[in-house]
Amino acid sequence: MVLCIADTTELNFNGQDVDGAGPLSYEAQVGMYLHATYAVTPDREPLGVMNAWTWAREPRDANGRRGGVRESVRWIESYEIVAEQARALPDTRLVYVADREGDIAALMQRAQELGEPADWLIRSQHNRALRDEEKLWEKVHASNVLGHISFVLPGRSGQKAREVRQELRSQRVTLPGRAGVALTCVEAYEVDAPAGVKPVIWRLVTNREAGDAHALIELVDWYRARWEIEMFFNVLKNACRVEALQLSQMERVEKALALYMVVSWRIARLMRVGRTCPELDASLFFAADEIHGAHVLCKKARPKKPPTLNQVIRMVASLGGFLGRKSDGEPGAKTLWIGMQRVMDAVITIQILRDGYDTSV
Repeated sequence: MVLCIADTTELNFNGQDVDGAGPLSYEAQVGMYLHATYAVTPDREPLGVMNAWTWAREPRDANGRRGGVRESVRWIESYEIVAEQARALPDTRLVYVADREGDIAALMQRAQELGEPADWLIRSQHNRALRDEEKLWEKVHASNVLGHISFVLPGRSGQKAREVRQELRSQRVTLPGRAGVALTCVEAYEVDAPAGVKPVIWRLVTNREAGDAHALIELVDWYRARWEIEMFFNVLKNACRVEALQLSQMERVEKALALYMVVSWRIARLMRVGRTCPELDASLFFAADEIHGAHVLCKKARPKKPPTLNQVIRMVASLGGFLGRKSDGEPGAKTLWIGMQRVMDAVITIQILRDGYDTSV
């Protein structure tokens, strides 16, 4: 099982002269958009970027219209790519996961036309009308509670992390129209939210059938894995700082992005696996010269016993400014990225010395 998480992010090039860049959400800002599909396991281990689509918007004309291809097409095309991969991997089930922007009837219809080789799970944005004149959200909310789920919601935008407990409901429906798309709508509705805090309510739609608590919990957990692509974008923008590349042409930016997305995936993977499986052998994730370089730069003798993943990650991060105090938690993306750059410089030196390169030249 592989979750294929699709999302879009803005890359802001304000103050730079990038030929081919266009307006962003705020018309005065200049940059480009990146739509990526990011593969992770159900346990949230990042596997890599499956595909990526970049574009710049055209300015609005006098009538407020914008030219170019409809941006909603990117969601359909990214599903088609996942479906193609699913056919090539018959023993692995792929699930296309998207937030509310992916709630597009044409995407669901296209998946149905293709025979749904890949499942899809999308957060509902539209309270769709049903054939019996009911509304989708009201219909599912009126159904019986089938189970509960509890988890810790990560902190963001000044809000602290907190525990969330949700009631789970579901209904299988067929949307009106010639295509007659059959889907399951899942509602995860927070109960007993703290006073003054908006309850967490997620409504998800999927082609999969889910009529019991186990299946519903699984679907909600898959949706929660969307956090991984947000982390990937965060590494790309705040650690690798792709918005500060100062390249003069969109074509050059796209080539750089192709490289930096691989780097960002590796950093995100080290962060995730380093926290969930810290005792793994570091050689599963680092080359021998990288481990050697980290020890040299940290002025530590190489141990007789192979170091663990967590030990090497902490050494690398310390080269990027991570202090490792009890209150510091685990290393973040920025310190890992800076540390890895120093380690790679050491790797080059180690290889030059090992190969007997004449340094007097």
